Amino acid sequence: MKTEDIFQETFSALLANKVRSGLTILGIVIGIASVIAMVAIGQGASSNIQSSIEGLGSNLLTVSPGAAQAGSGFVSSGRGGAQTLKNGDAEALRDLDGVAAVSPEYQSRFQIVAPGYNTNSTVIGATAGYAEVRNVTIDRGSFLTSSHESAISKVAVVGPTAAVDLFGEGVDPVGKTIRIKGVNFKVIGILKAIGGSGFFNPDEAVLVPLSTMHKILAGVEHLSNISIKVITKEQMSLVQERATALLLSRHKVVEADFSVVSQADILGALTSVTNTFTFFLASIAGISLLVGGIGIMNMMLTAVTERTREIGLRKAIGARKRDISTQFLIEAIMLTFFGGAVGVILGSLTASLVTRFSGIATTISLQSVLLAFGVSAFIGILFGYYPAARAAGLRPIEALRYE
Repeated sequence: MKTEDIFQETFSALLANKVRSGLTILGIVIGIASVIAMVAIGQGASSNIQSSIEGLGSNLLTVSPGAAQAGSGFVSSGRGGAQTLKNGDAEALRDLDGVAAVSPEYQSRFQIVAPGYNTNSTVIGATAGYAEVRNVTIDRGSFLTSSHESAISKVAVVGPTAAVDLFGEGVDPVGKTIRIKGVNFKVIGILKAIGGSGFFNPDEAVLVPLSTMHKILAGVEHLSNISIKVITKEQMSLVQERATALLLSRHKVVEADFSVVSQADILGALTSVTNTFTFFLASIAGISLLVGGIGIMNMMLTAVTERTREIGLRKAIGARKRDISTQFLIEAIMLTFFGGAVGVILGSLTASLVTRFSGIATTISLQSVLLAFGVSAFIGILFGYYPAARAAGLRPIEALRYE
């Protein structure tokens, strides 16, 4: 049987039952579209996390109080309650080879009040080195200086989102006053927007001098964390080891009561979580492919039953088993291939809508599209083989007598 004859018969058979063929294809379409959309959203989320973490600082190491728990990645036990980091630790870390800048920080949430507005946001006690370490830049006004730190000045630098929350849209906050824990602070600058990292959004934060945070607002002497900017990316591991050794010596402990993590550590842990979640969602979506495959098998078995006499007639005039099985197998593959093509289009459209309305920049890779078509063909072969084999195995005389 010629190839063009097989495809002509295939299209004729599928178009003869348009509604049934369409409903059968629908299961494959939904399955492929779901997998494409879930993978695209997962990859987009991973890209967003990576860009956000990189935006928090270049070649960044973060020292946090509390020892890292075994097997927990960058999670520290006791973080928040631990008070193991002091200003002296930050000063000592500045002298390490490979360190470009150090930013000691203490942060807490406070209710912040401005004329006619108020918001609950993160207030960060920081030094002049915060801008270099964290890659933040001033949009208007000026940043914190060493003079503010030594004078325990009541000044503040606000993120762009915090500025809108406190003063409304289109209002320049520079020179105005905000009230934190009953204390008036003069706004001296507003930061440029850099976006959030998923677990912290610096655009919503308010920065005050670290000494002011310690002496006036928080009444503590310890630090929430110490951020370290390393000169080159190649020195990250070496500086991480040196910082760990130095703090172990200063704290006079054998087991660390702190944790030193890099951007790669944080990114690796978060990427692992998003990849697992994406795989989980794609697996659930893949169940519909199994259901669609079963639907194709049912349709093809029905087609074999309906066309039993036709099969018998073809065999009687010389059609071989291979010809019969090939025809039914190609019909099943065509159903899944067409469903896969429509599914890729629908999945891509869904991913685009997610990007437009949720802000997550979804990513559709060539590998996922090729995988979708490969899965479609596999399902067609897997679930079309049994009906095709059953059709090819019919005996001509019995098939011709079938009513």
